[in-house]
Amino acid sequence: MIKVGDNVRVITGSNKGKEGKVLKVLRNENKVVVDGVNVVKKHVKPNRTNETGGILEVEAPIHISNVKVLDKSEKKKEVKKETKVKEVKETKTKKASKKKEEKESK
Repeated sequence: MIKVGDNVRVITGSNKGKEGKVLKVLRNENKVVVDGVNVVKKHVKPNRTNETGGILEVEAPIHISNVKVLDKSEKKKEVKKETKVKEVKETKTKKASKKKEEKESK
């Protein structure tokens, strides 16, 4: 059950991998609004509250099945996995650059 204030990660769609805090839960529509995720541009006509009008960026709701609640332990695991992947990539590029240098020196 997802509640307001939970930290969630988007698991599918164009915003996959983004994380944020749940701002609003729309139970009837099975959707949630997440801070900083699924940001759309909305054209607003001038009115008394917004005298200038213009284009605003607003978070749009996404389906509740596309998000996953994060635990603190889960977040730490993801950080560890990312650092391991980066280290492996760096060593491969170093080896390739050494081989190039050896060929050029010959």
